[in-house]
Amino acid sequence: MNILITGGSGFIGTRLVDELLSKNVSITIFDKVQSTKYPELSVMGDVRDEEALISACKGIDIIYNLAAEHADDVSPKSLYADVNIGGSINVVAAAKANDVKQIIFTSSVAIYGLNRGTPDESTNALPFNEYGRTKHEAEKIFLEWVSECDKYSLTVLRPAVVFGECNRGNVYNLISQIISGKFMMVGNGKNHKSMCYVGNIAAFLTLQIDAKPGTYTYNFADKADLSSKEIVTIVKDSMNITRTIPTVPYFVGLMGGYTFDLIAKITGKKFSISSVRIKKFCADTTVNTDRLLESGFKAPYSLEQGIRNMIDHEFK
Repeated sequence: MNILITGGSGFIGTRLVDELLSKNVSITIFDKVQSTKYPELSVMGDVRDEEALISACKGIDIIYNLAAEHADDVSPKSLYADVNIGGSINVVAAAKANDVKQIIFTSSVAIYGLNRGTPDESTNALPFNEYGRTKHEAEKIFLEWVSECDKYSLTVLRPAVVFGECNRGNVYNLISQIISGKFMMVGNGKNHKSMCYVGNIAAFLTLQIDAKPGTYTYNFADKADLSSKEIVTIVKDSMNITRTIPTVPYFVGLMGGYTFDLIAKITGKKFSISSVRIKKFCADTTVNTDRLLESGFKAPYSLEQGIRNMIDHEFK
């Protein structure tokens, strides 16, 4: 079995390759950045380059499309559409050109937006930013592809925020700020977060190589959801931090975020604090994972264990 992974040099992609190699498959990593861990598997390329992608997919049986623009502060904003939508169009073109019958796509719970309760896979999309909007549009592209042939197989995975070793995203920044003493709790900390540990999502993605023809859509998060306050408590306990964390009202924190937005716009610098990150941190961002549980998947790690694994690797 020959597998191509777009964005395979990244955080999730590298962990996925770790898992897939135990399955005795042939792997090609298609990424604009060479894999530092698996350079021998790397083919340099960009999902925005249709011809390069078509060429790389010769002889491929399964495409994992992990390539995405996902950061909060991507500039210019048109990159979200160029990569997330345009890249998906090119993946479909490459699949058709090479008779690839299976695609596994990592979308995002960002398509639901904020404070939507606990949406399941049938909940309508209501994205609040360009990342969520372009991921939703990408889903439509793959759904149109799979509808064209009853021999095609499409898995759409909608992960909550993914964290783990070797990641420098929002969870890493949060932990770093708590440890350094720069963190302030914005709001009461009672809002809950759906999150997923990279070891668990890689394990589930690996299982999808056995998916039958058809369409499969899953929310992905490690349950039970933790509150912001509980996440802070786990970090403090792991690092033996005893000091009290200061708290500020939500509106004060949001005004601070807008201030950093303005400074960033004037200076061109990027900051770890922004209005978008304040909104995301203080929002309830939970999803229903009943369908995931019904699939029979058993996560190798608990959510708390994943957080502690990341802290041990990155901060000790």
